[in-house]
Amino acid sequence: MSDPCLTFTNLTLGYAGRAAVHHLDGDITKGSLTAVVGANGSGKSTLMKGIAGILKPLGGECLISSGISVAYLPQQSELDRSFPAQVRDLVALGLWPRRGLLGRHRSEDKAAMGRVMEAVGLSGFEKRNIDSLSGGQMQRALFARAMLQDAQLILLDEPFNAVDERTVTDLLVLIKAWVAEGRTVLAVLHDHQLVRQHFPQTIFLARRLVGLGPTADVLKPENMRQARHFHEAWEENAPWCAPGDAPVTNALDAGPRATSSHSHTHPQANFHANSNAHG
Repeated sequence: MSDPCLTFTNLTLGYAGRAAVHHLDGDITKGSLTAVVGANGSGKSTLMKGIAGILKPLGGECLISSGISVAYLPQQSELDRSFPAQVRDLVALGLWPRRGLLGRHRSEDKAAMGRVMEAVGLSGFEKRNIDSLSGGQMQRALFARAMLQDAQLILLDEPFNAVDERTVTDLLVLIKAWVAEGRTVLAVLHDHQLVRQHFPQTIFLARRLVGLGPTADVLKPENMRQARHFHEAWEENAPWCAPGDAPVTNALDAGPRATSSHSHTHPQANFHANSNAHG
């Protein structure tokens, strides 16, 4: 049996008590490379924030295996690039888990920063202000920060959004190198062709789990149709799910369903509340 890095048990996540993605079951294997796909508002970013610990579950649990450290790269649109900081300041944030906010950088830290800057192709950019960077350069700097964290589980929310093709190619090389080192990587993506080419595993969301497993099995036409049905059946103004039968399990039967602590069940029609659209 594969060694799980991450386990979802009846996991429901949301905002202000309203679920954005719900009743997820399944495992993510250590050392795997997994894409997270789905339409806008399907719960992709919500799931990443739940795994990172930014959102607490409304029900169920997200269990990260003991001793696994986490690095989370949010979407660039969530970052304030007007803050007066240099590239080296941004990259140095990767040292926080080991040095703390006010910890002094040691000689080995400076050497490590030089190595990661070179690895992402930003040597010589150390003193550039972050507001002067292109989208691709900014993403390279964020990858350098993640490399400095030296985490075993790396979460990337739309890492290829608004970056040039060369940067996508270079970042894919870094991602695959992380996996070759035994790290686990989850990445939110929209390009299904890129997912099929480079990501062996996929989580397919439509505010619930459509599929989890080998990409070729998950990205099938029947799952695409099922995802559209789930997404269209979502009632934005309903305060709670109507009582009824439990939802259909994911297409690849991720595992047994645990009892949830959030106070509703889901009918086949899958009506659910959500006051905002979350990716």
